[in-house]
Amino acid sequence: MVRKSNETVAPSQTLDRGLGCLELIAGADRPVSIDEIAELLGLHRSIVYRLVRTLEMRHLVERDVDGDYVPGPYLAVLSRSVRRTLRAAAAPVLIELAGALHMTAFLVVADGDEAVTIDSVEPRMLDAHVAYRPGTRHPIDRGAPGLALLAARPPRPRERAEIGVARRRGWAQSTAEVIPGMASIAAPVADQGAVAVLWMAGTGRVSAQAVGRRVVAAATQIASHL
Repeated sequence: MVRKSNETVAPSQTLDRGLGCLELIAGADRPVSIDEIAELLGLHRSIVYRLVRTLEMRHLVERDVDGDYVPGPYLAVLSRSVRRTLRAAAAPVLIELAGALHMTAFLVVADGDEAVTIDSVEPRMLDAHVAYRPGTRHPIDRGAPGLALLAARPPRPRERAEIGVARRRGWAQSTAEVIPGMASIAAPVADQGAVAVLWMAGTGRVSAQAVGRRVVAAATQIASHL
């Protein structure tokens, strides 16, 4: 029988649950246990165990020494084809930016109503910094990267005032909107994405204006390579 093109096809519940487990592990800032995943997703522990074991067999997740789960090495293989041109243009700029500012530098794109990190570079020779893993996502109307993505779009009714500010000056700023205790500045890369830096809030040596200019210059450099 030929299926009608406009017929609604029910999604796979098992696949959806497995992807939910993968997103939770990939987006966590620490290893997570089977029990934690089950509680957060509202699933029975035995179901989560089977799903995560399948992901582990595919090397999408792996266990640490305590038996908890972290992202696996094959995720890096899959991510290579994501926005390949944008990531290739941004890679050397992110390295330079992280080294110059001693902050975590990362590249973000929009995915519907969310901002998704697709690449990041941590600074070297620094005692304290925050890893911001590729795959991390958050609502697009929170945090400097999301605000920068929205600032690259035409104004919309009832948008946050911070988006208009970012649109006028070329960069967005936020404090503790996504990660408690962390501040961020981001600038849009044409209409492709946004480049951002992350640092511990309350650091007196940070000049928002100076960092903003540096991030805008990095975004401009990436755009020129596209």
